Amino acid sequence: MSTRQYSLFDRLLSQSEQAMRTLVPGAAQAGRPSPAQHLRADAVTEEQRRHIAGLMRINHTGEVCAQALYQGQALTAKLPDVRDKMEQAATEEIDHLAWCEQRLSELDSRTSLLNPLFYGLSFGLGAAAGKISDRISLGFVAATEQLVERHLDDHLRQLPEDDLKSRAILEQMREDEIEHGSQALQAGGVVFPRPVKAAMKLMSKVMASATYRI
Repeated sequence: MSTRQYSLFDRLLSQSEQAMRTLVPGAAQAGRPSPAQHLRADAVTEEQRRHIAGLMRINHTGEVCAQALYQGQALTAKLPDVRDKMEQAATEEIDHLAWCEQRLSELDSRTSLLNPLFYGLSFGLGAAAGKISDRISLGFVAATEQLVERHLDDHLRQLPEDDLKSRAILEQMREDEIEHGSQALQAGGVVFPRPVKAAMKLMSKVMASATYRI
């Protein structure tokens, strides 16, 4: 049985649908249950609640960027198997998106108003990386996942000890991100030099600072 070849127009339509699922509140549906679903919600102070919500908003926006990055790469990837890997990674990241959004709702908070902006920027970066080469595209995934892993480590340190629900979500996200980064390198991704990683780290700090409150 031959594999159907989708035209650029077909893929653009698919990208538009995915963008709507990513950006419209409540549209993302997780394939796995939240790691926090059976955990108790301990009482926290108002100051702690705002801080936890800020951290979870950053992580939600990070997943919005991941969706856009993977979709942009899938659009321009040259090899079908690389395109499939990008689309599969995006599917798995939807779980994180939905879990973070659910936790924000439990904290009586919201997702970032800047998500459409960061989605567009990340989609463009992903498409550009895929256009250059599949190895660069996969290397970008690996470098991004390493950044996300460090962000999650920092956020886990900042969470109140009693916030078991947020901690369970971030720990599962961290495990998944490590696996995605490792898979990207094993698939042939290049290891980015330090100046490139430093620039990516600076960009991620700007994103985190902006989305903590907005």
